[in-house]
Amino acid sequence: MRADPGRDGKRTRSPLQEIFWTRTSLLLLVLVVVSISCLFLASGMDPGNGKNFVNSVGTGTMISAVVGFGQTLITAAASQRALVAPVIDESKRALEKLAAEYRSLNKEFFPTDVFEATPEPDPRFNELMMRDLAGSRQYFFRGFSGRFAAARLLLSHAEWEMRAVLADPSDATTISGRARYLLRQEGPEADYDAIQRRLQDEMGMGLIGLFLARSRCTRIDLTVVTDPPLDRLEIFDDCVWVTLYSDVGPESALYPRTLRFSEGSFVYNMERAEFLRLGGGRNGRHFQITPETTRADFIALFGKATGRPLSEEQFSELEGRFRSFSQEFSTAAGLRS
Repeated sequence: MRADPGRDGKRTRSPLQEIFWTRTSLLLLVLVVVSISCLFLASGMDPGNGKNFVNSVGTGTMISAVVGFGQTLITAAASQRALVAPVIDESKRALEKLAAEYRSLNKEFFPTDVFEATPEPDPRFNELMMRDLAGSRQYFFRGFSGRFAAARLLLSHAEWEMRAVLADPSDATTISGRARYLLRQEGPEADYDAIQRRLQDEMGMGLIGLFLARSRCTRIDLTVVTDPPLDRLEIFDDCVWVTLYSDVGPESALYPRTLRFSEGSFVYNMERAEFLRLGGGRNGRHFQITPETTRADFIALFGKATGRPLSEEQFSELEGRFRSFSQEFSTAAGLRS
């Protein structure tokens, strides 16, 4: 019977040991004392019936102590197996069931990964997202320009069915709304007009990037909507990534806080249903880019989507700027094509 160390470092006793060191030990001590006393007393007596009687009492008491002690140990061990062991087994089953319920709740309501806001791309974040992208057949994206989505596609070697919901480049209200948000983030010294020009360039680069990545997809279903949700959404077969631009983080954090939820979670099902509703709604304008889309086809599509004509020179300029952005992003994120 081995005692286990307690929380304070002291050794604690099991119920079997408690029985032994209380009632049994006291009874054994009394019987041993009586037996030794009788035997000691008998050794000093004259031979006769009295001595034999006292000697018999001492010997019998010693035998009773040994037999009683052994019986107590056997009974205590059997009682522990018959009573304590089933209780322990039932407790284990109850704890396992409770742990399974907690795991189910965690999967349904809690993110599997949390990435805090950072001023630079997080290599672990991008490695995990690229792994999710590589293992997915469908890629749903909702964001403002789609530059990062296009860059990820170009860094991968697979074929996806992609659906993208982007901000409407032809809607001045959409651009001004995002510019006001960035103005608050960047501080009073930021130039509002410069932010608007930058946003228009990013939207053009996003469209160019999706066109360049068309060979990575069976098709790209593109929907442009006015005033899209602020948070960026990326849905794969097994998970959903929510980038919280609505979360007020450090001013130096260029990349906001991001949460990853697994398939089957409440957030995954809710965001997927909302994405399909938004992407298939009548409020947006729908376009499609396929591997067969030519440069001339895309220039015409660009004009319809943005409301601005795109010349060959402008196309080449935007393409060069997007490739520079993609290269800088992949280097900073530790990604390789």
